[in-house]
Amino acid sequence: MRTFLDSLYKNHSLVYKYLLYFSAVFFIVFFFPRGGKFKYEYQKGKPWQYNNFYAPFDFSINKSVEEISKEKAKIESNHIDYYYYDTGIVAEVDSTIGKELGNVFDSSSVDKNELERIQRVANDVLADLYANGILSKIERRSTKNSLYVVKDNEATKLKFDDVYSLSEVEGVISKKLAQNNLSVYEPSFQEVFFNFIRPNVSFDADLSNKELESEYAKISYTLGNVDEGKLIIAKGEVVEQDDVMVLDSLKSEFESELWEENNQYLILFGYTVLVAMVLMMFFLFLKKYRLEIFRDNTKVTFIIVNILIMVFLTTMVVKYDVEYVFVVPLCILPLVLKTFFDARMGLFVHVLTVLILGFVVPNSFEYIFLQTLAGIVTILSVSELYKRANLFISVGQITLIYIIGYFAFHMIHEGNLEDIRWMAFGYFFLNGMITLFVQPLIYIHEKIFGLVSDVSLLELSDTNSRLLKELSNKAPGTFHHSLQVANLAEAAANEIGANAMLVRVGALYHDIGKMNNPTYFTENQVTNVNPHDDLEPIDAAAIIINHVIEGIEIARKNKVPDRVIDFIRTHHGTSLVFYFYKKQEALEGEVNEEDFRYPGPIPFSKETAILMMADSVEAASKSLKNPTFLIIDEFVERIIEGQIKGGQFLNANITFKEIEAVKKILKQKLVNIYHLRVEYPE
Repeated sequence: MRTFLDSLYKNHSLVYKYLLYFSAVFFIVFFFPRGGKFKYEYQKGKPWQYNNFYAPFDFSINKSVEEISKEKAKIESNHIDYYYYDTGIVAEVDSTIGKELGNVFDSSSVDKNELERIQRVANDVLADLYANGILSKIERRSTKNSLYVVKDNEATKLKFDDVYSLSEVEGVISKKLAQNNLSVYEPSFQEVFFNFIRPNVSFDADLSNKELESEYAKISYTLGNVDEGKLIIAKGEVVEQDDVMVLDSLKSEFESELWEENNQYLILFGYTVLVAMVLMMFFLFLKKYRLEIFRDNTKVTFIIVNILIMVFLTTMVVKYDVEYVFVVPLCILPLVLKTFFDARMGLFVHVLTVLILGFVVPNSFEYIFLQTLAGIVTILSVSELYKRANLFISVGQITLIYIIGYFAFHMIHEGNLEDIRWMAFGYFFLNGMITLFVQPLIYIHEKIFGLVSDVSLLELSDTNSRLLKELSNKAPGTFHHSLQVANLAEAAANEIGANAMLVRVGALYHDIGKMNNPTYFTENQVTNVNPHDDLEPIDAAAIIINHVIEGIEIARKNKVPDRVIDFIRTHHGTSLVFYFYKKQEALEGEVNEEDFRYPGPIPFSKETAILMMADSVEAASKSLKNPTFLIIDEFVERIIEGQIKGGQFLNANITFKEIEAVKKILKQKLVNIYHLRVEYPE
């Protein structure tokens, strides 16, 4: 058991990758729609490439979504809404108005006969108004010409003009009073009715919707049946619109029947095998060509998470409405991966993701073709993402590829430019707009996974940032030295194809540890007094060596990314503080070299190796007196050869050819710094 636990601990990184691999396979298959896969691929306007195809069983031909939508729209336009007639309100209003009129027109103001006539007219007005009822919402008039009024559980079809609204009450009263020669009492009538009349007809949403759904239920979703054994399409025959409808219906029926209790586990197993193969290609690619990424579990997790996000979004959209499948901004994936890694990684992962999604989307050939092409354009067009104009240009190119591809496939399928679905262009533009949000997404990824993009590097390279400002105030000589090293290292990185922005930022921050004891470093000494003269060589060497550790602490305190801290950690490698070592040796004879060596580690990338060379050359160049071309050449060769012999570049993936190129650039830059000219004879 102990042996097993020891083995597990030693290989925990590999165990994590296995867990990540199987988890990714599980979640991707879990996201997939439940159903079988039709074994034939077909497209409208292209020949049927298989043998004569006969119906394997009886099935119905389904109507298209457009046909069903038209039928529903027609039913809805002819549908008449239902309104509820409230008899209780009528009784209340009749009683209330009768009492109120009795109070207004009592025996003291009018005689008995006149009072009876007033009451009779009032009853006639109420009977007229409530014969068909008074609408509560006048805006319902504008929707339909007719309505059903439900009174005592009996629906009566009426025209909207047969039902009064509150605004028409005043006119009915005036008309009735005029007919009975009672116009003199109109002000009193109007006041009473205005205060107490109430609408009693209201829209019955539940009953109206129920009747509408009942009408929808009568729609036939099929156009007919196809009997088993009937020829559906012959080999070589062009697939027409009618054939597509029959094949789509058979495909839907076939996939649903295939997904039975006995078959579903086999289908899931098949999906699992295919997805596992795709992800295996991803891990093999990392192990063979990107070993540094493969060893970093955080980076592997980052890539897998991005794949899962794209698969999840696409499958959710397909389940909701397949029409929106091109709204999913799949090109964000290569954009993000190219930002944090490289173009080859971005394209490879994008293609694998598209292959996985080919199981999910309809017309998988079109989808895979367009998305792969868009991914290639993304990789080729996007450079220096921190420049905002570049992102807009790239998104425009991606959108254009989608549009041109859609036109091409439409012409292949239809043979003309008619019946173009202009809404598809809206989906492509929406895709482009969402792709523009890659910048905040990159920022989120940086915070979650601790990665560094060119945008962050650009921010860190600002010499007005708080930390670099502090360095320039406390150690101006070191700050100037860092700027010179940054220029040298950036030029060398550009020459050999390394990450120039990363090298420049690493150079700007590599000596920030000197802020704690700036006067102990010669570039910051403004007088002839050297504090090291009062120290033992071993103590002086300790101060020099500690600037690396102190720099790491300062950087972490100021939340400088680990990728930049690597330059602080490695810029001296395990080299020897030679001056104080020799000084201590002269005093004591026997000296422990380890007391005078930097703790390391040695550089482990091209960028950190370039910084070590540029830093050593720039610092030592200050000791040159009357430099010439020959002196600079020998000087650079001596320093870098010493680093090679000291084994400082053993872990860096930099070749001898690239080191020679770096030497050449450093020599040229030093010549320019010292403004060397050819000496002419007097």
